Amino acid sequence: MRWWDIAPVMELELELFPEDAWSAGMFWSELADTHPGGTRHFTVATAPDGAIVGYAGLMAVAGEGDVQTIAVDVRHQGSGLGAALLADLIREAARRGCAELLLEVRVDNPRAQRLYERFGFEPVGIRRGYYQPADVDALVMRLDHPSIEPKDLKETRHG
Repeated sequence: MRWWDIAPVMELELELFPEDAWSAGMFWSELADTHPGGTRHFTVATAPDGAIVGYAGLMAVAGEGDVQTIAVDVRHQGSGLGAALLADLIREAARRGCAELLLEVRVDNPRAQRLYERFGFEPVGIRRGYYQPADVDALVMRLDHPSIEPKDLKETRHG
């Protein structure tokens, strides 16, 4: 993801997360630390026409990674794009030497929870009222020892 991607990413962000969307300033702040040696990794997925149809971000600090965001345009959900974006973040966490990778997911989003479970993430706790202003709890999930070859990709290659 580059600075020129922020405007189309914001359109998608506001469409997918109308109640708790990130601001453009938050994306600018995250991208400011994507330089070599920085603590952030953000990527976009594009359709053949160049339109951004998904994006994902990782924070990696002192051997611990955190999935900051994953989003896929509703017209592309179910296509494997979310899995590809998550695999990219897991590979990057492994490349950066993260011993664990954490994320928060809405408790009312079982589809995303199943995706994370396919990659080996396990529930470790609840953050009450994490998503505001809707006051929705977050399920905290953890993947120990992220791999350059994520679990789900190994399984799908043979299936």
